[in-house]
Amino acid sequence: MGEKTDVWQGTLALMVLKTLETMGPQHGYGLARRIEQTSGDKLQLNYGTLYPALLRLEQEGTICSRWGASENNRRAKFYELTRAGQRQLRKAAAEWEQTTEILARFLAQGGEA
Repeated sequence: MGEKTDVWQGTLALMVLKTLETMGPQHGYGLARRIEQTSGDKLQLNYGTLYPALLRLEQEGTICSRWGASENNRRAKFYELTRAGQRQLRKAAAEWEQTTEILARFLAQGGEA
């Protein structure tokens, strides 16, 4: 197994929103595990990074939360995508796709695209 990397700055919110869109409501631990799993276990998600990001997304209105019981019957906070979050996800995904297309041009032939 290769070395895990940290999550790139600016991408965590997009990964959280996409995971919630795909999986439905998730608690923090479940979100972290799913993001790491989706990366092929190449990303290392620090909880000190995840929970402030969840708080910020909730304050922005892109996600909402509610308390419930986890799979092992423990009290957990579940996060869910809002309509504003769905719009933000579409916008952020389009911006990221454009950014990666631009970067790919530079990497493909040394900037000769």
